[in-house]
Amino acid sequence: MKEESLWFIFINASLINNFVLAYFLGICPFLGVSGKMETATKMGAAVTFVMIISSMSAFGIHSFLTAINAPFLQLISYIVVIAAIVQLVEMVIKKMSPVLFQALGIFLPLISTNCAILGLAIFQTGKGYGFFECLVFAIGAGTGFTLALVLMAGLREQLEFSDLPKVVKGTAITLLIAGILSLTFMGFSGLGS
Repeated sequence: MKEESLWFIFINASLINNFVLAYFLGICPFLGVSGKMETATKMGAAVTFVMIISSMSAFGIHSFLTAINAPFLQLISYIVVIAAIVQLVEMVIKKMSPVLFQALGIFLPLISTNCAILGLAIFQTGKGYGFFECLVFAIGAGTGFTLALVLMAGLREQLEFSDLPKVVKGTAITLLIAGILSLTFMGFSGLGS
């Protein structure tokens, strides 16, 4: 593996290879929770938290399974740990903020099936990152995920005050915005060269 600086790993995960807008992972909450800025911000924070804990857990699981020569158990182990972490986050949010729990609705338990989190574990293992690189990668990916959600929520809130033709209202304009945001983020790909 070519040595990468921690700063480059962060920028790569958050902007250059944004999980939502470049890899198209985590589209479900991106489209479903990005209607309001407050909900999008809190969902982004919850996903970032789960990504950080999952990343550290995946590093430990990978190290352990490599040591006992059982790398074939990685995927199922990642899934079990991610599901457990999401259940913990769900219980904490339900206890601490019932209003947020109601606002996130079905999308909160769906974090466990969010392919961005599983992709994070698989990507960091494939890249051979050490513990600190995994941590920075997770923080960068979570930041990028939150950035995508907040950008989309901000644009959708602004569109509520716009006079749009009936043809593009609702899902159509949301998908158009998502495509334009994705094209915009593709412009960051030159930073990786």
